[in-house]
Amino acid sequence: MKVLVTGARGLIGSALAEALARQEHEVVSLTRSAPTGPGEFRWDPGRGTIDRDAFDGVDAVVHLAGETVAGRWSDAKKRRIRDSRVNGTRLVSEAVAALDASPPVLVCASAIGLYGDRGDERLTESSAPGSGFLAGVVREWEAAADPARAAGIRVVHTRFGIVQSAEGGALKTMLPLFRLGLGGRLGDGRQYVSWVSVDDTVGAIGFALARDDVSGALNVTAPEPVTQAEHARTLGHVLGRPAVLPAPAFAIRAVLGEFAGEVLTGARVLPERLSELGYVFRHRELEPALRDLLGRESD
Repeated sequence: MKVLVTGARGLIGSALAEALARQEHEVVSLTRSAPTGPGEFRWDPGRGTIDRDAFDGVDAVVHLAGETVAGRWSDAKKRRIRDSRVNGTRLVSEAVAALDASPPVLVCASAIGLYGDRGDERLTESSAPGSGFLAGVVREWEAAADPARAAGIRVVHTRFGIVQSAEGGALKTMLPLFRLGLGGRLGDGRQYVSWVSVDDTVGAIGFALARDDVSGALNVTAPEPVTQAEHARTLGHVLGRPAVLPAPAFAIRAVLGEFAGEVLTGARVLPERLSELGYVFRHRELEPALRDLLGRESD
C-alpha cells in the first residue's frame, strides 16, 4: 500500500512509518515544517492549508498529528490541544472526502481521555463518554472526521491508552528518576493506568488498516490495565531499583496545575473490540512488556 501519515515524526508516527517500510509499504507524510526530502508534503492545520499532491495514489491515511497534552495547561496550551486535533482532523477529513478517488480507509488517532475519571469501572468502546476538558476535546476530535464518513470512507478512531516506549512518552520521562531509585506512586496510586506497548499501538493501527470490517471506535490498550502504584512497583522491579518514594498529590498539583487532574485520576479501559476481532497482542501484561521495551532479562 501507499500510506499517508500525519505526525510521522512523533513517537507513534515514527514507529509506524518504520514498521510499514519494513513490510515494503510506501510511506508519505504531511509535515508542518519545510519538507526535507521526497515523500514529505506541507500542511498547516492552523491556516487550513494542505498540499493536495500528498494524496496522489494513496491507499490509506493515518492521521496522528496533535499537540501533546503533557505539561502545565495554560489557556493557550488548552487551545493548542483542542485546535490541533479538531482542526487538523477536519482538514484531513475534508481533503480525502473531496478527492475524485478517495482512499478507502482513514485511521484517526483518538484517546481514552474520552472516558474521563471513572475509578475502577470497566470501560469498553460502548461506554458513555466522561466529563472534563479532555473528554470534550475527544468528542469534538472524533466528530471532526464526519466529512470522510459522509463520503463513504471507512473511518477508525484508535483510542490510545498510555503508550509505553523507551523512546518517548510517559515511560521515557519516568526512567531517569526510577533508575536512581527515586520513583514511586503518584498521589494515592489507586488510579488506573490503561497502558499499551508501542509495538501493540503500531500493530493495532496495521490491524485497522488491513481489516475491512473495522470501523468506528477501537480502544488501543493492553488487556490487563494496572493501578498506578502497580505500574510504579513493576517498573522499579524491572530496573532492579526501589520504587517507594511517593509524589504527594499537593506537590503534583503545584507543579502541573490543571493537568495534575489527568495524572492523579484514571480509567480502566479494556480493548474489547480488538479482542473480539481476533487481534493478537504482543504484550498483554506489564512486566514482560517493560522487560522487552527496556531490554531487561527476566529474573
